[in-house]
Amino acid sequence: MYDINLERISATTEGPALATELWLLAQQHPDLDEFLAQALPRVLGLVKASFVDLTAFVAGKCDTLGDVGVSEEPLPSTLVSESLDEENWLHRHVWTVAPLVHRSETGEVLVARDAVRPELVDSAAASLGIALEGIRARQTQERRVARLAEILRITQEWGQTDEMEPLLTQMAEAATRILRADRASIFLWDKPNKMLVGRPALGVEGNELRIRDNAGIVGQVVQTGQARRVDMLEGQAEIDRTVDRKLGYATNTLLCVPLISKNGELFGAFEVINKEEGNFTAEDEVELTELAMHAAVALEKTQHLEDLLKLHRQIVEQQAAGVQLVGQSPEMEKLRETVGRVAKTELAILILGQNGTGKEVVAQSLHYLSSRRDMPFIAVNCAALAETLLESELFGHEKGAFTDAHDTRIGKFELASGGTLFLDEIGDLSLGGQAKLLRVLEEKVVVRVGGSTPIHTDARVIAATNQNLAQMVADKKFREDLYYRLNVVTINMPPLRDRGDDIVLLADHFLSHFSRQAGRKPPQFTAAARKRLLHHAWPGNVRELRNLMERMAYLVAEDKIDAPDLAFILSPGTHEESLLDSGLDLSEATRRFQIDYIKKVIDRARGNMSDAAEHLGLHRSNLYRKMGQLGLSTSGEEESSD
Repeated sequence: MYDINLERISATTEGPALATELWLLAQQHPDLDEFLAQALPRVLGLVKASFVDLTAFVAGKCDTLGDVGVSEEPLPSTLVSESLDEENWLHRHVWTVAPLVHRSETGEVLVARDAVRPELVDSAAASLGIALEGIRARQTQERRVARLAEILRITQEWGQTDEMEPLLTQMAEAATRILRADRASIFLWDKPNKMLVGRPALGVEGNELRIRDNAGIVGQVVQTGQARRVDMLEGQAEIDRTVDRKLGYATNTLLCVPLISKNGELFGAFEVINKEEGNFTAEDEVELTELAMHAAVALEKTQHLEDLLKLHRQIVEQQAAGVQLVGQSPEMEKLRETVGRVAKTELAILILGQNGTGKEVVAQSLHYLSSRRDMPFIAVNCAALAETLLESELFGHEKGAFTDAHDTRIGKFELASGGTLFLDEIGDLSLGGQAKLLRVLEEKVVVRVGGSTPIHTDARVIAATNQNLAQMVADKKFREDLYYRLNVVTINMPPLRDRGDDIVLLADHFLSHFSRQAGRKPPQFTAAARKRLLHHAWPGNVRELRNLMERMAYLVAEDKIDAPDLAFILSPGTHEESLLDSGLDLSEATRRFQIDYIKKVIDRARGNMSDAAEHLGLHRSNLYRKMGQLGLSTSGEEESSD
């Protein structure tokens, strides 16, 4: 970005008028060559020179971008270099040289020969700098829109690919094309063996590269969860040159971002190397991060990772007018109607519902039905954010802001600007975090940790929780002002047990999906099995149903699924009737049900807390916290699961 010194323009009486004229020309001629063809003759006439040249000083040489007039002599490269070093205009003999902007990274200068008024050359250079900034900002936006359109198109293609190798190849080809890089690889983290498996890997036997999970830049990314850029000057020593030497290849520039699952687990990295021209930029990092988010979704689907193929993401037509939500119950019809009505507004929306009901899917539906659908959708799990990491994650940080801040990092609010920021589990945010979030929502400005520059953000915020925020407000556990800021429109997600025949519809959907993966014809439910499904309470909601259908697809060998095959489901009414007969109020009945259900899940997992947490749809740390809230002992479980 140009750091324009407006004082240079106003230093001469003619400067402001010239700046205005060149700015208007830039609006009329957004093509750089066309603009210079119109602008440089005006500069020539103003400074009364025989020759003017706009040049970029790169690697000690002058590279002309445009010129007008006649000069038999070569450009004064030494004077150009001195002018850039001193960040000031210089006049020597017949030559006058002025940098377009101070602290210029592009090294662009205006050179004039025989200028009658040398001081005007500096004003003209500053005016050109402002005009070029406008042209390049517009070009950057156009590239951004084109890239997003390309990302949306290719992610639809990924959704139709079920085999890993073709999918990885498609991802690498898309990344090299969009970011104009020479090569790309997707590294999946083999945590038990502490290895990173990179594919595709050109020139490597089997098209697969295996490295230690702490090796090189990609190792740093998976260990820290932070994106890294290496250019032709900085970071070269950190590149693992083992593969380069083996293949006779030279890595000069590199960009690598983490692959993170929807439940917040880091499972790999997406790397591109050797940009065609120059270094990878912050804009490239944003684009690869967006691409990596879609890649993570596709990879999780193919690898059968937990909770990837959520029901309401079965059809996500990101460039179409809507996202299909599966279900025919009155509750789902009402939900679709509400989503369609509020999606195109800018109203704040709070989504309430139990775990596993599809709150994030509704947030995505709101995003892709809105005018923001071509911009990023960024999801943040507030429950997974420690207080110490909250500001860095949401607002970003500057290089050197704290001990491990080796690079500038863009926060989620910046990444989501122009799009949608989904704050899941908002009720788990600390009171301190709530205050910081409220300030950003009110001012629409963030300041990175370690920085001082206010950065405008235009992210639409959608929040979700499975907690009773109104009660938390009454208990002074949630800020009242933040509650009303988030809760302009409330969308209540129905639990699966209240969706009637949708249960069987969803069961058929999941069973067909997993049967295809198992390479078999989908078995059919008997009438008794359908009745058993309809009478189960489904405390885990759609997630529980999905997991059950996955087991059925692999474990039931017959062509039909009967009620006995579902015997491990609670008998209809048994547990519910015991609670009803107890005379408990709703809060205590809910607490006892949670205690009983968590105990049974832990018993079924044979004390393995990681498996139990996965079944419950929780992070392991959140399961321990929930057990502590319910008064359940956690010491024995922690020991048995290590």
